[in-house]
Amino acid sequence: MYFETLEDIAQTSAIRTVAPSIKWLLGLGAILLSVSSTSIIAPLLIAVSMSLVTIFIAKTSAKFYGYLLMIPVGFAIFSVVVIMFIRISGDILWTLPIGSFFTLTLSTGGIDEGLLVLARVFGGMCSLFFVALTIPFTESFVLAKKCRIPDFLIELTMFIYRSIFILLERASTIYTTQVMRLGYSSPHEAINSFGMMAGSLFISSLEAGEHLSMAMDARCYDGKFAMLEAYPDFSFKALGFVTLYLCGMGVIVVLTAGWTVW
Repeated sequence: MYFETLEDIAQTSAIRTVAPSIKWLLGLGAILLSVSSTSIIAPLLIAVSMSLVTIFIAKTSAKFYGYLLMIPVGFAIFSVVVIMFIRISGDILWTLPIGSFFTLTLSTGGIDEGLLVLARVFGGMCSLFFVALTIPFTESFVLAKKCRIPDFLIELTMFIYRSIFILLERASTIYTTQVMRLGYSSPHEAINSFGMMAGSLFISSLEAGEHLSMAMDARCYDGKFAMLEAYPDFSFKALGFVTLYLCGMGVIVVLTAGWTVW
């Protein structure tokens, strides 16, 4: 059964031929600038620009990208609401007494801090999704090896990454079978079906690990996994664009330092 994953999209990205080191530099640099900004301007500009690059230059589906982005932003919104009511500074805008011992208070300082957190999350996640949707993990493993990361860490990551897709495939197959047999027709049936699927996946993961170990022993595995080092050519032109972009955003971070909505 086929299902689209981040790896599938990264493998067919329109900027697949750009060196992953340059894309990692752009993504990590944008993340650092987003989380270090003290105003919402720079993170929002980073979020918009990285989204445009991911959708229009990397040719990622806008619908899929929007759905993917709503997941972390949805969690962030709940945290931001809590921050707005916990952080009390500046002018008081609204209060709501709850009982005799607790009062909800909304202040200008709380709104500023909540919006800043939301902007940072938005900018950071857009930058992270750019990396995930444009760089296949196989190229990231090669880059890690070139950066002198210990071989055992790279191989352990590769095995874990491979196991994720095995479990996703089996979970999808089991879920489809359960749906066809009305396993989710009621809340009670859904709980039972989910428990059965979780137990089956646990047993399947143990069996998959044993099969992988036997396959590696049969191929004379000696603790070092052979890796095909196919690597896109390094482009100084792309590096120049990335450096210019990061420097420009860095200037905006400095110039807008301390700017608040209220």
